[in-house]
Amino acid sequence: MATPLPKTTDRARAVIDTPPAPDGDYVLYWMIGARRPTWNFALDRAASWARHLGKPLLVLEALDCTYRWASDRLHRFVLDGMRDNREAFSRAGVGYYPYVEPAPRAGHGLLRALSARAAVVVTDRAPVFRLPALVSAAARGMPVRFEEVDGVGLLPIDASPAGHVFPTAYAFRRHLQKTLRDHLNTRPRARGVEAGELPPPLVVPEEVLTRWPAADPRLLDGGASLAGLPIDHDVAPAPFEGGAVAAADCLQDFVEHRVASYGDERNHPDDDASSGLSPYLHFGHVSPHQIVTRVLRAEGWTLSRLAKTVTGAKAGWWGASPGAEAYLDQLVTWRELGVNMSARRPDFDRFESLPPWAIRTLEKHATDPRPYLYSLEEFTRAATHDPVWNAAQRQLVAEGRMHNYLRMLWGKKILEWTRSPREALDVMIELNNRFAVDGRDPNSYTGIFWVLGRYDRPWFERPLFGSVRYMSSASTARKLHLKAYLARFGPTLF
Repeated sequence: MATPLPKTTDRARAVIDTPPAPDGDYVLYWMIGARRPTWNFALDRAASWARHLGKPLLVLEALDCTYRWASDRLHRFVLDGMRDNREAFSRAGVGYYPYVEPAPRAGHGLLRALSARAAVVVTDRAPVFRLPALVSAAARGMPVRFEEVDGVGLLPIDASPAGHVFPTAYAFRRHLQKTLRDHLNTRPRARGVEAGELPPPLVVPEEVLTRWPAADPRLLDGGASLAGLPIDHDVAPAPFEGGAVAAADCLQDFVEHRVASYGDERNHPDDDASSGLSPYLHFGHVSPHQIVTRVLRAEGWTLSRLAKTVTGAKAGWWGASPGAEAYLDQLVTWRELGVNMSARRPDFDRFESLPPWAIRTLEKHATDPRPYLYSLEEFTRAATHDPVWNAAQRQLVAEGRMHNYLRMLWGKKILEWTRSPREALDVMIELNNRFAVDGRDPNSYTGIFWVLGRYDRPWFERPLFGSVRYMSSASTARKLHLKAYLARFGPTLF
């Protein structure tokens, strides 16, 4: 018996709205955002089409070399995920085609060649970095039905008013508290596609493999060097692995050892209680639904514990422990607030997207004397006069991440030590996106633009900052536990 025809939902929408091609050989899932084999709405959608049509499922996961800031660090993290996906899809009996571009534009035409033989093509909808542009470009030459599926947050992108950009976390939190309850029981499949569920995988056509050979397994496994790829080799791989397996381990460790103290200790670098999950969220190696389910399951939580009233308060609505409440506000409110901005404003990464009051005050003080001026190269080398700022920058370069509280100070000092607010923005984006594994993400841009006033309010007027919030290294050093952090990332590190 045929399975029901998949319907469009608040997660899935047709980019090319035509019937499936009756003579297609397979359903193609072009995996670009949710790079994981479980907890994946787009994979569920593609598998649903495969069951309905009685056709095999083929997953294409490609890694090109022309994206901005391409480096050993970012490539290695994605390749770790491709290794995990290869193993998971092999166990599930799903065709998996990993492609790593060896030279600029060598992969051009691969998606079109595979689409020409497909019945339906499904991909990820995520307003992250260049993914929307990739989907738009693909749609122009797509010969069959083409769908994109939103799996980026707990709240579907289209559950927010069309075109509306929330100005503050408080405003978005009120919207979440009004609408999220109806979506919490809709989750992607925790086990993904299981063995025997779909028709046997097909062999990728020989003429396709000849022109676009699948990735060398040794490259995925870490046994082959990245030196031959035309990417930035000066940014070394991060000291932690990517992929769905590492993401699940990180989540388990967070739930067991740090979530209880998250509310009290996450701001202290020496007692860091942060989750460490941001890089995995950025590359889609873990799902927000997976994280929320795991965090709340550890507390024996049920939907009945949600507050009945909408207050916009950052704590109390979930009916969870203080640590879990604090983390969920970061994961859901602040992360999805950034998704709302990047989905609604094409200029989300430009100075002009700041609130009018912030633009006015920053431009008014743009020519104020600066106490210090540093070049991009000096910032990169952590060659400033400030040991706290230097330590944060050294962590970013060495580890591909930065302590969350220090990232705010890091940005405020760049604003103070560059020639203008626009130059400060360029420096923050360049450093963050080149070195941070979770750079280029809506959540990263939230942090960078918060430095310049986004989602904040006017404060007391002062030189250089105007009415944008000010932070000082001296105050930060007094408030935070920093002794071990400064020893670890001190001037003798390099």
